[in-house]
Amino acid sequence: MSLTNAPDPEIRKQVVKQDLENVLHPIVQHRALEQSQMVITGGQGSTITDADGSTYLDAMAGLWCVNIGYGRTELAQVAAEQMQQIAYYPHTAMNLPAAQLGEMLNAQMGGGYHTYFVNSGSEANEAGFKIARQYVKHEYPNDFRFKTISRYYAYHGTTLATLAAGGMGDRKGKFEPYAGEFVHVPAPTCYRCPLGLEYPTCGVACAKAIETTILGEGPQTVAEVIVEPIMSGVGVAVPPPEYHPMVEAICRKYDVLLHVDEVINGFGRTGKMFGHQHYGISPDIMAVAKGIVSAYLPIAATMVKNRVFESFLGEVAEERQVMQVNTYGGHPVAAAVAVRNIEIMLEERLPQRAAEMGDYLMNGLRETLMKHGICGDVRGKGLLIGIELVTDRASKTQLPGALVGGVVAFCRAAGVIVGRSGGGARHSNTIVLSPPLVITRSECDTLIEVLDKALAMTVAKMAGNG
Repeated sequence: MSLTNAPDPEIRKQVVKQDLENVLHPIVQHRALEQSQMVITGGQGSTITDADGSTYLDAMAGLWCVNIGYGRTELAQVAAEQMQQIAYYPHTAMNLPAAQLGEMLNAQMGGGYHTYFVNSGSEANEAGFKIARQYVKHEYPNDFRFKTISRYYAYHGTTLATLAAGGMGDRKGKFEPYAGEFVHVPAPTCYRCPLGLEYPTCGVACAKAIETTILGEGPQTVAEVIVEPIMSGVGVAVPPPEYHPMVEAICRKYDVLLHVDEVINGFGRTGKMFGHQHYGISPDIMAVAKGIVSAYLPIAATMVKNRVFESFLGEVAEERQVMQVNTYGGHPVAAAVAVRNIEIMLEERLPQRAAEMGDYLMNGLRETLMKHGICGDVRGKGLLIGIELVTDRASKTQLPGALVGGVVAFCRAAGVIVGRSGGGARHSNTIVLSPPLVITRSECDTLIEVLDKALAMTVAKMAGNG
């Protein structure tokens, strides 16, 4: 059986039956799947199609990842050609596509990096933790450096270690307890400052808290600090411009590695190739995924600065090599597709396009949505945008979850898919947008129009008129 874009109720019923009887889905309640019965069959540009023939503007690019848009058949051709040449061999040997991809990634960082390949963003951060720990064992044999400092409300992946590093209680609570190697500090969520301060009179106290924590834990116990340039899942928290340079300076002061999570921010999403490039910092370890291949195949990577890489060089008998293995890491087919994906980004200037279209979309959203009293804040960089919803701007009281969910549902019914932040009780009231970087002005206009109607509907419902 094959499923085409042509509507076919019988085939659709068969897929729904097969799925509900046999498949366990991630982070979605199956009762909701029974009700929606949404079966995706195709996509082109920023639009996806379901088995009923309905089309949707995908303002989330899947899970923040289809950066070059849907329907790029040339990537399928690249994959087919590579499969016919060599589909797989362990990355304990070299292959041409992975070598090319490593060189391309290094060039986008301005040189000075080596790349270790994995399959997902979670694995990329997990490998980063392990590389950091092994590095400090090599370089500081008299210390016991094992701790990672992270931020509350961060999201770094779904493995046990990355959940422990993250700070989203609703995600991590079901799997506790965790070991104590991850220490959390306040996040730079300025709209809802965890310290009760206001920028700029705050002096960026959330950054200074990292130094206090390093001193409190003992610098000889801290291996690294992990940050997202812009915290995404919590509702697109854009830090003050001084924040990341201050964090980097603290890391350098105490010989702590700076681990930057670019899984969502990377590959043009924020208007530059990598989000940290807005802030002029230089990661020691960097996790990349999602946009590296625009989700056409699974591949991700952990990039390390050469000074870190050099710690793993030595004679075979010394056993300084990275004690980490991944069956599909450096997969030649996925790497070949990733190379072509990045070439398309560069040829079509998609990071620059994200900056331009992001400005257009952000300005339109602010002008239109701030007319509604329930729109508390519109923020972001490039095509990574958050719209925080409140009952009123003065108190910043969060809009109730059911009403936020109603906005998401209204948009979907109108043919637009938007996301919602996952920050638990304190940060779950933000509509998040992360459309393909190929989104057009007319599609941005549609997105603004639908959100305008969704907020108007919500205001009317709150007033008892809807």
